[in-house]
Amino acid sequence: MADTADRDVNQALRARFDEVAGQVQRLRSGLGDLQKQMAALRVTATSRDGTVTATVDARGHLVDLALRKSPSASIIVSTVQAATTRAQEQVRDLMAGYLPSSSRAMRYMKDGDLETLLRDPDV
Repeated sequence: MADTADRDVNQALRARFDEVAGQVQRLRSGLGDLQKQMAALRVTATSRDGTVTATVDARGHLVDLALRKSPSASIIVSTVQAATTRAQEQVRDLMAGYLPSSSRAMRYMKDGDLETLLRDPDV
C-alpha cells in the first residue's frame, strides 16, 4: 500500500514540476517581448474637465503632462493617479500571459500587500 501511495505522490510532484517548468519556459521565451512591451507602455488619462492630460510609463512614472487653463493641484494629482492605476492594470494584464493568476507575484500585483510575497511558497 505504501508503494502505491509513494507512486501517487511522485506522480503528483512530477506533474507539478512539469507545470512549473512549462511556466518558466514560457516566461523565458517571452521575456524579450514582455520587456519591449513594458518599455513601450504609455498610459494617458485626461481630467473630467479636460484641463489636465497626464501620461505615465509602465512603472507609473510621469512622462508627459499637459495643462490647459489653470487646473488645481488636486485635479493634476487625481489625473496622474488615474493614469498610474490604468498603467498598473495593463502591466498586470501583460504579466498574466506569463504567470499563473494564483502565483504570489500576481497576487501582489493585484493587492499590493508585501506580505503576499513573504507568505508560504506557491503551490
